[in-house]
Amino acid sequence: MSGINNIMDIARKGLFASQAAIEVTGQNISNVNTVGYSRRYVRLEESLQLDYRPGQIGMGVEAAEVLRHFDRFIETNYLDKSTMQQRYDTLFGSLKSVDSLLYESEKVGGISSYLSQFFGDWQKLTSETDNYAVRETLLSDTNNLLSVIHQADAQMTRMQEQANQFIQQDVDDVNRILEKIAGINGQLKQVEIPGQNNANALRDDRDRLVRELAGKLDINVITRGNEQDFTITTKAGHTLLQNEQTFSLKFEGPRVTSSLVAGSTFGADGKLYFDGMDDFEYTIDFVSAGTAGSEYSGDPTTAAMFRVSLDGGKTWLKDDNGVELQFPAGDEAHLVEVRGVKIWFGQQGSSTTPPSNGPEVGDDFIVAPKSGVYWYQDTSTSENITPQIYANGEDNNRRITGGSLAGFFNFRDNYIGQYRDKLDALAKELIWSVNSIHSEGAGLKKLSEATGTYQVFDSTVPLANDTSGLFFRDKLQSGNLQFYAYDNTGAMVGTQSLDFTAYSSKIPPDANFDPEDNSLEDVRDAFNDMFASMGLAVPADMQASIVNGSLRIASGNGHTFGFGQDSTGLLAGLGINTYFSGTSARSIEINSAVASNTSLINAGHYNGAGEINEGDNLIASDIAALKDKKLDIHTDFGGTAHQTLSEFYNALVSSVGGDTSSAQFNFSYQNSLAQDLDAQQQSLSGVNLDEEMSNLIKFQHSYTAAAKLISTADQMLQTLLGLKP
Repeated sequence: MSGINNIMDIARKGLFASQAAIEVTGQNISNVNTVGYSRRYVRLEESLQLDYRPGQIGMGVEAAEVLRHFDRFIETNYLDKSTMQQRYDTLFGSLKSVDSLLYESEKVGGISSYLSQFFGDWQKLTSETDNYAVRETLLSDTNNLLSVIHQADAQMTRMQEQANQFIQQDVDDVNRILEKIAGINGQLKQVEIPGQNNANALRDDRDRLVRELAGKLDINVITRGNEQDFTITTKAGHTLLQNEQTFSLKFEGPRVTSSLVAGSTFGADGKLYFDGMDDFEYTIDFVSAGTAGSEYSGDPTTAAMFRVSLDGGKTWLKDDNGVELQFPAGDEAHLVEVRGVKIWFGQQGSSTTPPSNGPEVGDDFIVAPKSGVYWYQDTSTSENITPQIYANGEDNNRRITGGSLAGFFNFRDNYIGQYRDKLDALAKELIWSVNSIHSEGAGLKKLSEATGTYQVFDSTVPLANDTSGLFFRDKLQSGNLQFYAYDNTGAMVGTQSLDFTAYSSKIPPDANFDPEDNSLEDVRDAFNDMFASMGLAVPADMQASIVNGSLRIASGNGHTFGFGQDSTGLLAGLGINTYFSGTSARSIEINSAVASNTSLINAGHYNGAGEINEGDNLIASDIAALKDKKLDIHTDFGGTAHQTLSEFYNALVSSVGGDTSSAQFNFSYQNSLAQDLDAQQQSLSGVNLDEEMSNLIKFQHSYTAAAKLISTADQMLQTLLGLKP
């Protein structure tokens, strides 16, 4: 009887095993179109053996557990390729909008065509210097040029703002996905029994979410054993999730972090402050120790000096000649401006109070004058993981390097940031090149008042000093300028150069202007001394003064004046007698004095007798010649290019097209690799209806055979029961 009962038990187990296999096969068939579903199978194992005669007798089959077909190795490789595919897909889609912007603008009349028209108008002015219609046309076409420059900058700015919105959405999605995965991990611990009950549906859900997460940023998935111990980190090693615990990301605004050398006393009460925005992070590295406050007083020999990097310390800012720039550390009264960001040092609780101690050599600060992504280990400990690309094109591997987050940040900062830098460089060179010529010229009438369009922070320090705050301070040179004064009848009172002997610290004193030695107050006083030496009453007849950080020269009692040759660049640097104002693509404008009075457009110049010859076109001719003149145009990432303004802009347009093509190639390449790996995974985990139908027939026959075994055992039992003693 025990043998027949054993047969019955074997048949029962066979029925159950076949039934389970049929059910799993049916589940596979019904989910053939379900995204992320992994094909399941029943793991069968032989039941225990009984020692018996004539030998061990088996006890049938056991349906041990339901498993899914899934290759973690293939999935890991897929995640790596998928995250890069998403990065370049995002970047390519964003760069296409910039490429279209510049391409369409050039088709309908963009910067290049309006730049040519601008110089063409100056050329026309050379033959009709006193024609007011020509002058009005020049102003009109200049406004058209400035309008397309402003529009290009504004549209790229809007693209950056839109990228910020997408970044915020991605950060929110990352935190949402991590919370969902943590919830699934909690459910897995509750329902799974290793080796017996596998929550395959939950695992599929988790893997779908992991794929979605990899589309946002580059990640590592770390599992152990049965995958209940589940950790997700960034490629750089920042833990995003550990089982049921999550670590959040936040998209936050500008901030400063410090890294001081051992023994530095600056951190006791010192703090770096800044004001302004930029598309790049500033790594500030101190190369000499010293004061960082009011003791500095404009003397670079007492100040701690620092250098600035825009790519995490890989390269350092240089001037037009390739010399590394170094800046003095000052308090709020002696701040410096780097790329439009004002930097100064104060105490922890007061930005206006100088710190007790200056920084030491090796003290570093990271200034992030923009919004970025920060990883929070806890509520008070955060780390900047904003994607960053070095000057050589390599990624900062300690930050996010993949997913749509990397794509949006790369677009916002490195690409749009550098395009805007180049557009600013174009505008800056246009301003300086035209102004340096125009400031030495004469219009159709003499001047009665001239106010500089550029300001200084501190009028007591030498103009070339970084703490002066003068934007074009690096353009100033030693030398002098010629000034002409006239009485109320138009007769020349006198012509002189400025005399800086009384304001020179050199031994012997130098009469010429020296930007390393003379401050704006020295310039003001030198002008007033010159007026007095000409017999002009100060301030009744003529006076130089400083108004809101700008130099102002004004005449009275009907007196007028004009400017001649200027070897110092002082007039253009201060914005006096200039055609343009502003410093960038956003701020470039026509000097308000010229815009309101076309007679102040300088086409000619004062001759040696202080006269303006009729038909003189020297200034207009020199400005028109800028169209074909190769200029040194400097950008912080591209160095100094020796090109015409049109060539420089055309190179910018070409670089946008090249970057777009490169992003498209990288997307196609990474997409092909990701699709190939996904196909490999699908060949293993995807449902194949032909295979499932074959399995269904196989398990159906197994079920029938097991049922037949029960029938056979029953017949055997009936035979035994029918035997009579």
